[in-house]
This record gives sequence, structure tokens and C-alpha cells, in this order.
Amino acid sequence: MNRFALALLVLVSTLLNAQSPNKNPNKNEPPILGPHRARSVPKPATANSNDLLYHGGPIIVTPTVQAIFWGSSWGTSPGDKITGMNVFYESEGGTPYAATVNEYTDSTGHQVSSSLTYGGYIVDTTSSPKHPSTSQVLGEVCRRISNPQTNGYYPVYIDHPRKGNYCAYHSWGSCGGVEVQFGFFWKLDGDAGCDPQSTVSGESQGLQALANVSGHELSETRSDPHGDAWYASNGEENADECAWTFGGAYVSFNSSTYAKWKIQGNWSNEANDGFRVTGRTKRMMAPAPTGPATLRPKTASVSPALDAWMGRTKKAPTHSKIALI
Repeated sequence: MNRFALALLVLVSTLLNAQSPNKNPNKNEPPILGPHRARSVPKPATANSNDLLYHGGPIIVTPTVQAIFWGSSWGTSPGDKITGMNVFYESEGGTPYAATVNEYTDSTGHQVSSSLTYGGYIVDTTSSPKHPSTSQVLGEVCRRISNPQTNGYYPVYIDHPRKGNYCAYHSWGSCGGVEVQFGFFWKLDGDAGCDPQSTVSGESQGLQALANVSGHELSETRSDPHGDAWYASNGEENADECAWTFGGAYVSFNSSTYAKWKIQGNWSNEANDGFRVTGRTKRMMAPAPTGPATLRPKTASVSPALDAWMGRTKKAPTHSKIALI
């Protein structure tokens, strides 16, 4: 077996044996993707490499974001969370933090950008379920978003404390025949398991916790909106790979208020391997390709054996391409 065939066999085997990123036990519901695990939950083992592999699905080049705050207490005691998260989404686009996702592409050559369009927020003071299903969260999105967009991302924040071992997740579904993406977030006030332990002044702990996991889920929505684009062999997406790994005290956003946030990094194939991997390259090497399979001398690492075949040495993992101050 020549080196090309061996490398292709390793990659195809990795793709076929990759764990699904959908963690929802009810497969009849919209998926639970990229659940931000609480601090006490161990990271899933990786059989080969931390690198993200492309599985052929879509990315979101430029998301349109509109937040929903669902629950009776949002109308009476929101604290600084609505105001703070409104500024968060207004000012993330175009930042070095947002650019940590820009390397990911799809099979047609589209590439994630650091831009986003923010359409403000909606406060729904009807009672929210204490532990809503993904279909209930999608239902809230469909009720409140009058003009859903296929590139839309609609994060839903409820006013009930966490139940389970995750702080947030992202998902997708359909509103009136329009595919949409959405996120789900617990109330994280006083929740040590989801606390980034930020030292930035002027922000409540609950706001700091929501901001960290909100950055996580939006990053994953951009690179893997439907759970079939970019994820590692253990099912983890780019932000999952770096859960609770911070490069510094804060990142800076484009705002005069709430300008600093403590947010964990995002995994970068490019930073860890020294070159960019494209979805187009990955698509060509997936099982049953539509055209002749090609293996470029420098493509994503999928195993130590393939690294050795390419004659390179792995560096210490890098969880973000930006310098955190």
C-alpha cells in the first residue's frame, strides 16, 4: 500500500468512526450541539488528534443574530444581563475574538467571516419551562421571530437555574419552512460550574458567565451550525475543544461600555498545524467523493501515523489565534 492510499485510509476511517456532536438522547427532537460542559465534567477522550475534520455540511459566513429573553423575571429583575448581552452582540463583530473562527470553509469555498449582523433583542415575560426540550426552545424562536433568516442565530435565555451538566448549547430547526439556528442558555447567577471567574469590573457574575458561554455557542454555530460540518473525532466542536481554557484576563470588543469580556479560546487547526485546512480539501477526501480524491502534502492532521508520514512534529495545542490581554 503506497503512502497516499495509507493516508487516505486513515482519514476515511477517522471520518467514519467519528462520534456525533449531537448529545440529545431524543433523536426525534432538534439536536443538542456543542453543549458547554460544566467545569466538573471531563473532556471526552480523543482517539487520534484534536484537529477538527470537515464532514461536508454548511457553515454560516455572516450570521444574523437576535436574542430572546424568555421568562417572567426578565421583566422585573433583569439586572445587567439584558443590557450587557445586548452590547456583547452589538460589539463582537469584526473583533480579533470573532476572527478565531474565520479559517473554516465549506465544500464550495465559502469561508466564515468575523462579521455579524445584530437585530436587537426581544423580552418575552411569559413563563418559561424549568427544563425546556429543544423543540420547546425552537417553538419560542418561531413564535417571537417574525422574519426568520436561514443565516439567523437566535440565542434564547431563560430565567431558571441550570439542570444537568451543561451551561448552554446550540441547535437548529425550521420555522415555517425556513431553517434557523438557535442557542439555549440557563440562568447562571451563582453557578460555580459555569463561572469563568472573571476579574473584569462592572459586570455581574451572572452576566460574565452568560457572555463566556454565549461566545462559545456562537463560535460553534458559525463553524458547525447543523452538526455536520467541522468537529473532531470525539464529536467536539471548535469551542468545545477549548472549554475552560483562557488565554488571559479578557478579550476586547468594539464598545465603550462592556468593552472587556473573559471568554475562552477556540480551537484552530491552522494555529496548531501551521497551515490552513479548507472544507473543499476535506470534502474531496471524504467517503464516496464526487471527483478524484487528492491528498495535498499538507492537510489536516488526523492521527500520529499521518503526522509521521508527512514528516512533521505536533506542537503544543493552541486554543486561540489571538493574544488575550
